[in-house]
Formats: sequence, C-alpha cells, structure tokens
Amino acid sequence: MSENLISVSYLGAAALFILALGGLKNNESARRGNLYGIIGMTIAVLVTISAFVTKNYNVLIVVMAGGGALGFVLSRRVQMMQMPELVAILHSLVGLAAVLIGYANFLDTSIQLVGVEKTIHEIEIYIGVGIGAMTFTGSIIAYGKLSGMIGGQPMLLPARHWLNLAMLIGVIVVGIEFVGAETHGDAEMMLIIMTLITLAFGIHMVAAIGGADMPVVISMLNSYSGWAAAATGFMLSNDLLIVTGALVGSSGAILSYIMCRAMNRNFISVIAGGFGTASGTSSASSFAEEGDVTTIDIAETAQLLKTAKEVMVVPGYGMAMAQAQHAISDIAKSLINKGVNVRFGIHPVAGRMPGHMNVLLAEAKVPYDIVFEMDEVNDDFPNIDVSIIIGANDTVNPSALDDENSPIAGMPVLEVWKGEITIVLKRGMAAGYAGVDNPLFVKENTRMLFGDAKESLDHLYKAL
Repeated sequence: MSENLISVSYLGAAALFILALGGLKNNESARRGNLYGIIGMTIAVLVTISAFVTKNYNVLIVVMAGGGALGFVLSRRVQMMQMPELVAILHSLVGLAAVLIGYANFLDTSIQLVGVEKTIHEIEIYIGVGIGAMTFTGSIIAYGKLSGMIGGQPMLLPARHWLNLAMLIGVIVVGIEFVGAETHGDAEMMLIIMTLITLAFGIHMVAAIGGADMPVVISMLNSYSGWAAAATGFMLSNDLLIVTGALVGSSGAILSYIMCRAMNRNFISVIAGGFGTASGTSSASSFAEEGDVTTIDIAETAQLLKTAKEVMVVPGYGMAMAQAQHAISDIAKSLINKGVNVRFGIHPVAGRMPGHMNVLLAEAKVPYDIVFEMDEVNDDFPNIDVSIIIGANDTVNPSALDDENSPIAGMPVLEVWKGEITIVLKRGMAAGYAGVDNPLFVKENTRMLFGDAKESLDHLYKAL
C-alpha cells in the first residue's frame, strides 16, 4: 500500500473520529456519532494491517477474533448499571497495552538510533510506559470501587501528599538515569523501577479518591488512556494513533474539568483525595435532633401525582441498581397523557460516570425533550408540586449548601426541598455514596417511600 493511500486513509479516519466526538454532544446525535467512530476505527485497523503487517497473519487473526468475540459477549451481557465498571476495566486494558508496547519497543534491537533521535525515542517510551502503568492500576482500583469489591471511602494514608510528591520526584530522577544510562541493561533496570513506581502511584491516587468523586475519576482515567495511546503513537511513528490519543486525552481532560466545575471542586483537590471522609450512618437515629421521618404509601403518592400540575423526577444511582428506569418512564408517560408537565432533572455527577443517568433514561425511551440538566431546572423548584427522588442522595443533599463543615460543602445540588412536596424512594435511611447523611429526609415537606424502587414504581403505575 502506497504512503499516499495510507495518509489519505488515516486522514479520513481521523476526520471520522472528530465527527464522532461532535455527535456525542447530545442524545439525538449520539448514535450517529458512534457510527462515525466505528467506521473510522474499521478503516484505521484495516489500513494498518494492510500497510504494516507482513507475516504471522494466522496469529493476528486468532487474536483479533478472540478479542472481538470477548467484546461482543461483554457488550451483550453487561447491564446498563454495570457500564461504569466496564468503562473502567477497558481503560485498564488501554494502559496495559501502552506498557507492553513500550517494553516491546524498548527491547526491539532492530531500532538503531543515535544522538538526539535516540534520546527523544527513549523519552517517548518512558512517558508511554509511565502513563500506561498508572492508568492500568488506577483503572483496576476504580473498577473495584465501582463494582463494590472495594469500599467507596477514600484510603487516606498519613502524609499521602508527600508520598505522591516523593513518587513523582522518583519518576523524574529515574527518568534522567534511564535516558543517560550507558548500557541497555542499566536502562532496562531504570524502566522497570519507574514502572513499579507508577503502578503504585496509580493505586494510591485512585484509592485516595472518595466515592462521590468517581465520575471525575472515570473521565480522568479516560484522559490518561488517551495520552497513553498518543505516547504509543509517537513510539511507533503512527500519526493516526497520535491524533486519536490526543483527541481522547484532551476530551477526557475537558470532561474532567466540566465535572469538577459541576461539583464546585478543584481538580487538584479531587486527585489529592479526601472527599466524603466523614463517616455516615445507616440508621435514622442520626436525624433525631433535626426532625422525624414522615413516610407515605403508594395510594397517597398516586393521589398527589394525580392532582399535581408540575412534577420533577430526580434519578440517582439507586435507580440504576433497582433497574427502575422503565417503570418511571411508564409513569412519566401516563402523567403526561393526563396533562401533567413532567420533567427529569439530572445532576452532572448522578450515577458513577458522566452521562450515566441520561443513558439509562434513553434506554427506557424517556423523551429527550423532557430531560434537563441541573442548571436548567434548579430555579424552577419553588413552582414544582411534586418532586420524585429515585435512589439519589448526595446530589439532593441540602447540607452541601447549608453546612460549611460537610464533606460535600460547596457542591451544587438539586434544590428539591424548595418544592411543595418531595417524595424520596429509598430502601432505608443509609447515607449516600459519599458517606454523608442527608437532612432532606427529615424536612417537613419530605415524604419517604421505603422499599425497592422498581417494585414501588410498578405499584405506583398500577395505582395511577
């Protein structure tokens, strides 16, 4: 294949990747954006194989078939509520690939470079392996937190900031030794030492981040995986891999910034960890000083909804856990048919990854035009007759605004308590993922509908 044809194909694939990102900016064009990405990646893979693979086709076919089959099976079996941990584990594979490619490139004796070119190539390898190793272990810890295998509370070691600084300085010092090594064996030892440091850094960095910051962690790891891919592209002198990695890396960084702004959080403070360190309690006794919990049953809830004119639905991760998105979709459509103005208010960090709630609602065929972001509806709550909170906790916690000592102080939340009646669907009085109790549950205009969210909503739909 001629170089001109390769360049044109790569340029077309890169354009499709850019169109894919553009398509993902809203729900209506997301499918088209995904299609652009699929076509672009297909072109990139086929052109790369045709242009650069000259032998061992049987091995390549077996590996690609195995990977494709595994991806197909996973995509069929994974539930929408498990999507965040799937994304996290896929990020870890990108990081691992960058590490393996970096080592393969370093050990390839056919690459003979001298002078400045050799130095630049070694720096590319070093950076690629370092980012890849950090992404690998960090993503595994994120997977553990998201899947419940590891607790959501941050692991706060003594002098953790000094430990992070020491590891960063260590990576820089070892990097200088790596580039200046006199023998290939010495350089290999430095590369191994750096890999071990960055593997440990990835573990410590994500383990120190609290559960409420996990949406930021997911987007951050997405960014890291992109930069790891870009570094791999420099190692392999592959322009498309550089462009693709840069697109993923920069878009992930921008998304992380958006998430931090939505939470009124500094990105550095998120990485440093410590959010949600206060221990919550799972009993109602912690609210005794603030007021009594008022419960409500299905019949009363149905009656309130029948007489309401304005209804706001606020979903959280509990909705995903209960698989209640289809039930609330049916209720919303029923109320709309009765002339009720129903809207969904989505907090930017609802769920365990950016856009998680939007995807779940889209799966349940909730119309796009009644789904709004927090900033679009927060001022409307004084005019809302009934707010329905499904499995949300931290994102509707008034202590974020009222209690300066709260671990979530300063985080913008949906101000549902300003409405006439707030109905909260929860299994019990447990604290949210950040480990912070919620005073909303004992406010005078709050009613608690205890039980499994899906079962409660199914009964509510029948009552309506």
